Amino acid sequence: MTLLFTTPELLVIGIIVGLFVLIFGTRLQIEIIAVIVLLSVTLTGLVSPETAISGFGSSVVLTLIGLFIITFALERTGVVQWIANQMNNVGGGSELKLITLFMVVGALLSLIMNNVAAGAVLLPAAVRVARESDVPVSKLLMPMSFGTLVGGMATYLTTANILMSELLIARDFQGLNMLDFLPVGGVVVMAGVLYMLLFGRHLLPTTDTDDNPNRQTDLEAMYSLRNVQWHIKVNTNSALAHTSIKSSAINAKLGLTIAAIWRKSQTITIPKSDQIILPDDELLVIGQEDRIQQLLTWGNTLIKREDILPRRKEIPIEPIEIMIAPRSNAEGQTLSDVTLNRDLGLLALALWRDGHSFTTDVRKIPLEVGDAVLVIGESDDIQALANHPDYILPTGAYANRAMNTAKAPLAVLITAVVLSLGIFNIVSLPIAMLAGAVGMVVFGAITMEQFYEAISWRVIFLVAGMLPLSFAITDSGLAERVGGVFVSFLAEANPIFLVAGMIILTMLVVQIIGGQVSALLVGPIAINAALQVGIDPRAMAIAVAMSCSMAFLTPIAHPVNILMMGPGNYAFGDFTRVGIGMTIITMIAMLVGLTLIWGI
Repeated sequence: MTLLFTTPELLVIGIIVGLFVLIFGTRLQIEIIAVIVLLSVTLTGLVSPETAISGFGSSVVLTLIGLFIITFALERTGVVQWIANQMNNVGGGSELKLITLFMVVGALLSLIMNNVAAGAVLLPAAVRVARESDVPVSKLLMPMSFGTLVGGMATYLTTANILMSELLIARDFQGLNMLDFLPVGGVVVMAGVLYMLLFGRHLLPTTDTDDNPNRQTDLEAMYSLRNVQWHIKVNTNSALAHTSIKSSAINAKLGLTIAAIWRKSQTITIPKSDQIILPDDELLVIGQEDRIQQLLTWGNTLIKREDILPRRKEIPIEPIEIMIAPRSNAEGQTLSDVTLNRDLGLLALALWRDGHSFTTDVRKIPLEVGDAVLVIGESDDIQALANHPDYILPTGAYANRAMNTAKAPLAVLITAVVLSLGIFNIVSLPIAMLAGAVGMVVFGAITMEQFYEAISWRVIFLVAGMLPLSFAITDSGLAERVGGVFVSFLAEANPIFLVAGMIILTMLVVQIIGGQVSALLVGPIAINAALQVGIDPRAMAIAVAMSCSMAFLTPIAHPVNILMMGPGNYAFGDFTRVGIGMTIITMIAMLVGLTLIWGI
């Protein structure tokens, strides 16, 4: 095999390198990067314009659109919430029982819905059950997250699984169907649950999450607010005196937050942006000490902690934690842009992401799904958040948003019909999913506005934009060349080593760029390698697709892990410690299942 790369191969390599540079070196959204990739493979002549745009009308995209809408309808009609509520009745169970319950239910929900959506709807139930059972919530949330991931391996209705089927069809092989993933995936689910019960749970951290009177103190400690609360006296010559909070630029220039103002006997909590600051006002300011030192140069005085009046030592209103929900319109916006701002009666004090608390410049940080935000506000305003689809209140202290429960039986019936049509190949799955989505609107389970709201357009553009790159990897010959390298190193002794190598490669790429892009990059290589050694390409496609859900090593490998970080008070390394064993067990179970069922 020649070592010289052809011009098309070099172009593909250059585009892949550029892809990684854009992902890690810029702030561009992944869906925009995907469109740039689409344009790159088209303008360089690697694929035709017709092939480049074919992804937008592919069976993958059509299936995903239907899946998003059907899943959304199940949520909005209260079907999934009913399942979560039933789990609340299990309070008082043992740790073993609850870990099993949440892992299994998470896996079952992931068979028919997006992993992140399954995790999001179960999250408040897990927190509430943990409180009532006196089981640390950290013992439940990571197992539940891992349960949704292995559940996604056992169904066709996972993005990476659908993508691998599409890559097979593009190579003129038979695509995968609803039942192809279940046998091997079922083995993986059982192995994952057993690992967590026997070994993994002993590696989980222990963090308390009770709803006692000290809950405010607990949250303040978790977000490190005790170290960033400062009482500032406004002097007569202060640059803040006689200015509004907004015009003072205390946030714009210093990134600090004024949470309250004490004016003689008056307490002004969550002051509006037009609130005028007067001399002798005492401000409760949230932020890092270096920024406070800059604030003092504006003519203000720091009040020593021992001189603070007792009634002013704590934040006047109890804070509550909220999270950015999947498909939230708040994603990509800042706290200043959305409903979490002081002029609407809500004030964000801190943001939690990837195990770290941010209290300075907090309103300038673009929000991501799974971010937790510490908020203060009046009860009615917090309840409005609970009713808002963009946010999750993991504490369960406020009622869930209104559901169209009268249509729940209809939503279940439509879903059952769609799955039956797909399982028994009565009609193609994309058509069945679209029919189900339309049925949800026609029969009133969701409105037309919700129809559009349900679709995750970021995923649609990501998949449609990246799919031409997979075609280019194959058409340029690069997939065959790289696949041959793997074959020469791994397949001589036994083809199973080649499958194991592809599983490991995919799993490592997933930790960096996520499962959807990983399937599109590794998939063509794996299919070519399978053909070179005589392995059924469908078996190899299943191995790669399932490996795209092996996001156990880091919280950033999958959004459902990120969703659990704040409420579980996990550190980054907690996922690595527990996830190493989960990864090994999952890979062994997958290889056993593929050997027994597919004969590799």
